[in-house]
Amino acid sequence: MKRLYFIEPIVAIYAFASFMVYPLVQQYVYRRLWLEITNSSYPVSDNTSQCAANNTSHSRQQEVQKAASLFSMYSDLSSMIPSLIVTLLLVAYSDQRGRKITIIMPLIGSLIYTLSFLAVSFFELNLYILIAASFVSALFGGIGTMLGGCFSYVADLCEDSKQKTLRMAVVDMMIGLLAGVASISTGYFLYAVGFNWPFFTSAIFQAVNLIYAVFILEETRVIDRSETAACCRAMQKLASSICNLFVGGSSQRKWVLVLLIVTFSSLSFVNTGGLSMITLYELNEPLCWSEILVGYGAAASTSIFITSFVGVYLFSRCLPNIAIAFIGMLSVGISMFMTAFAKTTLMMFLVRIPAMFAIMPFPVLRSMMSKVVSKSEQGALFACVAFTENLSTYGSSAVFSRIYAATVAWCPGFIFLLGSGLCIIPISLLGRCHEKCIFAEMQTL
Repeated sequence: MKRLYFIEPIVAIYAFASFMVYPLVQQYVYRRLWLEITNSSYPVSDNTSQCAANNTSHSRQQEVQKAASLFSMYSDLSSMIPSLIVTLLLVAYSDQRGRKITIIMPLIGSLIYTLSFLAVSFFELNLYILIAASFVSALFGGIGTMLGGCFSYVADLCEDSKQKTLRMAVVDMMIGLLAGVASISTGYFLYAVGFNWPFFTSAIFQAVNLIYAVFILEETRVIDRSETAACCRAMQKLASSICNLFVGGSSQRKWVLVLLIVTFSSLSFVNTGGLSMITLYELNEPLCWSEILVGYGAAASTSIFITSFVGVYLFSRCLPNIAIAFIGMLSVGISMFMTAFAKTTLMMFLVRIPAMFAIMPFPVLRSMMSKVVSKSEQGALFACVAFTENLSTYGSSAVFSRIYAATVAWCPGFIFLLGSGLCIIPISLLGRCHEKCIFAEMQTL
């Protein structure tokens, strides 16, 4: 069978399958906790808002909101440590053993996680089995591992810096495009047949994706067979390659690389933390969205991947990378500030408009970092980036979940005000590395 060098189908199918599950996770946990805490069935209606159908007291609803956010925190914490370790090891090791291992392993973990959710939903098992499933799936890596492998794969294929930036933006766009389609279909899917069929459908897509990655995707790196038997040598070389990113080269390169990684991770912390609470915020008063509206809301949120790609494509013709990243960071901050005051369905959809460029900084910063290091260090670089991104993702979800649980009773929108304020950190860091980045982008060490 002829093998292909197209990573985009894997990213597209992964996004579609994952976003058939992600919007359902909080909704499923929310409904199960609602049943346990209120001893009443979850109100389901054909209305756009379910507040009218809710006969439970306000205090009980806030109790469910708090319990759901704490459950999310426990789940994130259980998967954070194994995912961080596996991400760092796998993506860096891909410089010697090839990129495919960083893609195949997370796909296996995602399949295990989805099948576990299907079992809990179908047999109505204990809800906390899902936390154990999060831990087990994290042993295979997570989305950070797979994206780290995918971006390393793209860096292997692209020589021109502009081509690298655009193709990385295409990968991000594929996530948004397919995630949006999945989010809309999931809302109707859930409304029509419940939770089981969406979980089953997602598992089928993930299995197909795994087959493509194993049997059709071509490897971009020449596998160093000499390292296969010598495990100690391989691990030593792995540690050396990561260390050389920050020890070798000029002080200029080290300074720029550290600044870019910290900027990237701080922005990821803010953006992911805010997004992780959107569904609970929409289920709470005064919005009380139905599953169909939650699906449309998730699709509207993921559409920013497409608009961000268009922004990167157009702005890259007339603006430097630093300016593109700055526009994207402002987009994140303004959108979160507006979300904190969104009290109607119309306003909740309108806050997605200022967020239309929110993803632009990520492919731009990845491309800038990629151009600072040599081709043989791409895996080590994206291992560090994926490690910090995973740390930011899981850490922010846990932190924002805990803060949301503490503030939901008196100010549900406080978490978004906090996120908007924290955007000052990556914006300030971006300003600090402006002059140094311009110099470093002209060097390939």
